[in-house]
Amino acid sequence: VQLQASGGGLVQPGGSLRLSCAASGSFDSMNIMAWHRQVPGKQRELVAVITAGGSLNYADSVQGRFTISRDNAKRTVYLQMNSLKPEDTAVYYCRIVADMVGYWGQGTLVTVSS
Repeated sequence: VQLQASGGGLVQPGGSLRLSCAASGSFDSMNIMAWHRQVPGKQRELVAVITAGGSLNYADSVQGRFTISRDNAKRTVYLQMNSLKPEDTAVYYCRIVADMVGYWGQGTLVTVSS
């Protein structure tokens, strides 16, 4: 299973970005899909998660600004990020649990700066 993340870039404070993460390979079901982020020198933190049943959970710091969604047919998870702040600057990683095995995608850098 491979994950391909895209959509990062440079954006001004208050702007928006949408990250995508497409899964490929052989698996039957995606149990959990999530986005994490990491700033150099800090631990990777969970940003948002969506389960196979559609349950959502967000970090307090992004609640109300970020939205996670999934397209099962495309095997893709998205992270819509609105009202971005400089403190959202990080490398964002997608993670899926497929057939009860966890996989990480490569990171995509999001920089929020004027």
